[in-house]
Amino acid sequence: MDFFLAKSDVLGSLAHIRMLCSIGLLGEEELKLLTGELRNIYREIESGQFQIEEGIEDVHSQVELLLTRRLGETGKKIHSGRSRNDQVLLDLKLFTRDAIQQVSQNTLLLFDRLMACSKQHQSVLLPGYTHLQVAMPSSFGLWFSAYAESLTDDLLLLQAAYRVADSNPLGSAAGYGSSFPLDRQMTTDLLGFETLNVNVVYAQMGRGKMERTVLNALASIAATLSRMAYDVCLYMSQNFAFLQLPDELTTGSSIMPHKKNPDVFELLRAKCNRIQSLPGQMLAVTNNLPSGYFRDMQLTKEIYLPAFAELNECLQIATFAMENIRVSPNILEDPKYQYLYSVEEVNRLVLAGVPFRDAYKQVGLAIENKSYHPETTLTHSHIGSLGNLSLDRIQNRMDEVGASFHFERMDRAIRALLTEQD
Repeated sequence: MDFFLAKSDVLGSLAHIRMLCSIGLLGEEELKLLTGELRNIYREIESGQFQIEEGIEDVHSQVELLLTRRLGETGKKIHSGRSRNDQVLLDLKLFTRDAIQQVSQNTLLLFDRLMACSKQHQSVLLPGYTHLQVAMPSSFGLWFSAYAESLTDDLLLLQAAYRVADSNPLGSAAGYGSSFPLDRQMTTDLLGFETLNVNVVYAQMGRGKMERTVLNALASIAATLSRMAYDVCLYMSQNFAFLQLPDELTTGSSIMPHKKNPDVFELLRAKCNRIQSLPGQMLAVTNNLPSGYFRDMQLTKEIYLPAFAELNECLQIATFAMENIRVSPNILEDPKYQYLYSVEEVNRLVLAGVPFRDAYKQVGLAIENKSYHPETTLTHSHIGSLGNLSLDRIQNRMDEVGASFHFERMDRAIRALLTEQD
């Protein structure tokens, strides 16, 4: 699991040594040597040359070992003023900020695809259901943009989780601070954090809490994907036949030659359901811990760190599938959907002056005595309805949420740590 944190560990050390130099615990020449070597290690991690050697406990120890081998006594000075406790807290937050940026980008790509599908198919009608019974007319414009709008709320939760992660714990050491005059605001600025965890005890208490908060946001995105996947599986069945996927995105049966199974969406549903279980798993590990550090927290990594890659894969395949999905035209011409228009008939009578309850009874009696012959012209015009999808409002909201992350502060700080001359 520590391989996930390797680049973050180097970035945290680059900021920490700048701060150590500023308070006199490192000399300028030592800072220059350490900075150069840490950047070398960062490049080794990116190129796949970095490994945690046999007998080395974690990524923090491996980085320090490499620095000591290459720089001698200077490498041993890097740990002054910090503990592996606040080091791993920092690594997790740096990893999380970057991982959330990737998830948000993939979420926006799926959002864009759903919005494009909504515009393309906005006039194609399909049945709406309640209790899985034929209810009222809907449209593919509504269906696609419903999931697009759902992603705006999901991204809003992710933005809140990002802000929880965007606070610097470095300087809390083992959870009780340090007698060194650490400049915690300096490391906060160098790493591009919005703020810092002020109280050193709370910084340690945040272990597990931050992960659970982020996992809840990931689970919200996964819930949207899972529900959409269920719809697709349902709509692809022959009894519905609202949607089709190309052969490349379906599988067959070993004995039934006619089968075209929506395996992509079935696996998407299962993976996203599994992601939704992760906040509960995190809670189970951390729920009954008092303040301070405990080794239980080591187990949080295996719940947390792989979740981002799995959700990103789900978002990517969902976007790809939506680029290739096909919509069936003229669905509502089938006579079994004639009762979809019953509410429209009631509303027409109401507009003609009939009280609603009387209109409801009249249409019900017409259905019962087989004299029901609905008018199929639809005149929905209010915001968010069949005739007025208001996609611009959904787009504007997503634009506002996407801009609220302020990833540019983080990106600018990380670039400076890796490239600025010291």
